[in-house]
Parts: sequence; structure tokens; C-alpha cells
Amino acid sequence: MEIFNLSLPATNRFASSYLEQSADIQPFFHYRFNDRNEDMKRIAELAGRSFPRMEVAAHIEAFMKRFPSSEAVERSIEKLKQSNSVVVIGGQQAGILTGPLYSIHKIISIIKLAKQKESQLGIPVIPVFWIAGEDHDFQEVNHLFVPIDQKTDKWTYPERVIQKKMVSDIHLNKDICYSWVKNLIENFGETEHTNDLLAFAEAELVKSSTFVDFFANIIMELFKDYGLLIVDSGNREFRQLQKEFLIAQIAHHDSITSSLLEQQKQIGEKGFPITIEANEQAANLFYYDEKRNERILLEYDREIDCFVGKSGAISFSKEELLGLVAENPANLSNNVVTRPLMQEWLFPTIAFIAGPGEISYWAELKLVFEHFKISMPPIVPRLNITFLDRSVETDISELHLNLADVLIRGTESERAKFLETIKDKELEELFSRTKDQLIKQYQLIEAKTVELDQALLPLLKKNENYLLKEISFMETKLEGAVKLKHETQLKKYARVDLALRPDGSPQERVWNIFYYLNQYGLNFVNDIMALSFEFDGSHKVIAI
Repeated sequence: MEIFNLSLPATNRFASSYLEQSADIQPFFHYRFNDRNEDMKRIAELAGRSFPRMEVAAHIEAFMKRFPSSEAVERSIEKLKQSNSVVVIGGQQAGILTGPLYSIHKIISIIKLAKQKESQLGIPVIPVFWIAGEDHDFQEVNHLFVPIDQKTDKWTYPERVIQKKMVSDIHLNKDICYSWVKNLIENFGETEHTNDLLAFAEAELVKSSTFVDFFANIIMELFKDYGLLIVDSGNREFRQLQKEFLIAQIAHHDSITSSLLEQQKQIGEKGFPITIEANEQAANLFYYDEKRNERILLEYDREIDCFVGKSGAISFSKEELLGLVAENPANLSNNVVTRPLMQEWLFPTIAFIAGPGEISYWAELKLVFEHFKISMPPIVPRLNITFLDRSVETDISELHLNLADVLIRGTESERAKFLETIKDKELEELFSRTKDQLIKQYQLIEAKTVELDQALLPLLKKNENYLLKEISFMETKLEGAVKLKHETQLKKYARVDLALRPDGSPQERVWNIFYYLNQYGLNFVNDIMALSFEFDGSHKVIAI
């Protein structure tokens, strides 16, 4: 394995400006990322705040007992208890078999940056992954893509979930799940690693009851030796630690919303799109309705001075909502606005690892943080990684393609140019003239038909279209014969796109880590972790 860097734009304009540290976006953040002086300012700020370190450490220790562990994990828990420790944190939903590659890239980023910061700053730095188990969008986590016949094929987990349950509460049927996973892995194609991978997946599934369990067991088995700690935002015990902060959110709900809207206004004035959907009624909290078995977004109705949800089907006065926090905080959960606040109240964060979309929405929260007299942490763009198989690298070379261009937009333009060069111009001209002549002759026949029997015009048009269709059919067949002569070359374009830009999307948004574990073995992650990464905003290409 070797790694090299490319300068590529981010997937959205705001994130690209952030990577460049553009003056336009600096007013929306409290810190510049990857700056030692900014780190020292952040450490000084954190030293002036208090955090429930012992309580959070105790919760994580108890929560992680059921997942793969190591001495490195135990050391991380002990570090978290130290008064001068800080964390590098990031999070993601619990996708089936870990979901798209960017979840793995985010974990790698968290661990690698934590290690770097600890070396640079001389204080304990712990990598923490926040599993968004409170999320209820099952359709985002229940599928993967498999490469079949040079195309992407979507495989959806077969068990249905109708209610808006939190992912933490979605239980797995282990027999159904294993059958689905086994079939999926076998469709990757049998290799010398397939049996080991099937055994690995089965072992982690046996220990799991829910989607979050399965996700956590896999990532901890893969990353336990690097001291990674995990929390599940959907965990009921974890919510017990959040009572004080839930009370603050409810008490200040109006200010949170007005601060958000004001910050969004300022960002919009700079010409950037807004990421978070919000209005003046937003309460930025969800209520988990146990009767309906679903998670319901709350809004604040000023006319009746109540928090309401589901078109008024449920409602709470502020006092009732505060009472719910005291009695059963597990029935309340954060939304995209308040989750970052909760995270920053619980953890002393030296860096938050963010994807392109997260960079955009954190910018909209600056005034929300300032309302509570705290600063947002340094927002560090996660590592953007592409795995480049040597055979695909050879295809790129033989096709004389530019790798950066392929990663940005695929090979469609170059493939079209190649097809243009192999066209039989004489054949194309013959078919074009034939169709033109046919149309002209039918125009003459049409004029005669009008004279003889106008009622036959629809039949005449149908006959003309039939002949044109047959000519086009023959043209397509002959074009196919030309392409067949160049099939080897065209397959190379298809292989490059499938590997690096499947369905026109970045590799990390489509493929899953299990495809690569099947190809290269369970030690694949350790091989990646042995590489050195710089958090400089460049795209990392790992040649395998």
C-alpha cells in the first residue's frame, strides 16, 4: 500500500471554501482548523469549563463491556477521567455492515487525528465515535450496493420497519440477517478471504441484538486496538447524563431557534445555501412516543404556549416537558441543531471530525453556541479517501486518463470522445441520407394521400414511423458491431467508473468496507492504519 495526495474540490461549495480557509467563511467559525496556536486557545477555553468526565467515562465503560475491547480501550477510558484530557470526536448513523465507506473514513480520521494531537500537545487525547442511534431514518441505514455485471446493484435488508423507531430500538432477526449478509458477501465473488469474512460477520452478529449492536461490534472488532471509544445517542442510560443540558435546551428553545435563523440569514447574505431546515416554531427536540412507537419532532406553538407534535396529536407545557426530563429523559432526543450542543456539553472537544455536509451545518450554529457562552470546537474535515486497485490504476494509465479528473467526474467525457473516434463516418452518413430520403418520399406520398383519401393519413404516418424505427434498429446493431471490436477498451472505462465513480458518485458514498475485506482480507484496516495521514484538506488516494 502507498498513499498520495490530490487537490480536489469538496462535494459542496461551502466545504470547498472551508478547505481553502476562505475569508468569506471564517466569520462563521470560532477556530481555524489544524493550527497549533488555535489548539492552545481551545485548550485554554476548555480548561475554564466543567465537564461530567467521571460520569461519562463510567457510562462508556459500562456501555462498552458488551463489545470487543482491548488494553488500548481501557487506557482511553482512564485518560477520559483525567482533568486535562480532551477528545477528537465525530459521528455517523449505524449503517448495516457499517454502511458506506465514509463511516470507516470518519473513524480512521478520528483515531489518526487524536494520536497526532496527543503527540503535538503533550496531553491525553481520546478518539470518540458518536453513533447516531437516536436517528429514525431506517431507509438510510438498511441497504448497501454490490458491484454486479459492471453495475451497482442496491441490496436492501429484508426486514421492514414501518414506525419511526430509533435505530437503537430496531432489533435484528439473526437468521434473516445472516442469510442476507452471507448472500451479499458471496456475491462479491469468492476469494481466499471469503470464508474468514463470513465467519467474522457471523461472530459479530451472534453477539448483536439491534442494528446499533451489529454496527458497534463490527467497528470495535476492527478498531479496538487503537483505543476507540463509542457512545450511542439512542442509549437510555446515556440520556440520563443529559438531564441538565436538556433542561437548558428547553428553557432557551426560543433563543436557540432565533440564533440559528439569524446565523442562517448571515450565511445566505454571503451567497451560500442553507443546510438546516428551520422555522420560528422549531423546538429542536424529538419526543419518543411509546404508544405510537415512533419519534416525533416537537414545535413550539406560541398561541397556546405549548410544545406540540404530529399536527397537535401530542402537546406539553414547558413545565410538563421539564417534568419529563426529570422522570424519563430517554423519551427526549436532540435534532441536528441541539445534538452538537449536547456533544460539546458532555465532551471536552479539541476537534470535531466533519464531512462536507457537516461543515456546512455547523457553520449555521455559531450564534447558538455563543448564546450559551461557549465556542464551537475546531471543525476538522475528515479524511477523504479513495482506494485504488492496481488493475484499475493500469486501466487509467492505458486509457491515458487523469486520475483527478476521473475522481471528480468519472470517464463519461473521455469515453464519449473515444466512441467518436471509432465511429464509422461513412456508415453514419449512409443511414442519415437513407432516413432523409425516406422522409422526403413520404412527404410526397402524404400529398397524394390527401388528394385520394385523407382518412388514410394516420395509417401512412404509422407506416413511416415503423420504417424509420427499423432503420434505426439496424443502425444501432451495426454501431454495436463496431463497439464490439473495441469491447476490451470500453470495458476498461466501465471498470474505472465502477471502482472510482460508481453511478457518478464518489466511491466512499457507494461501496462498503466488506467488499474490500473480501478482496484483501481482515487485516486490510490495519494496513490502512499503518499509513501516515496529513489533515491538510487534500484527497488521499491509497494504491492497493
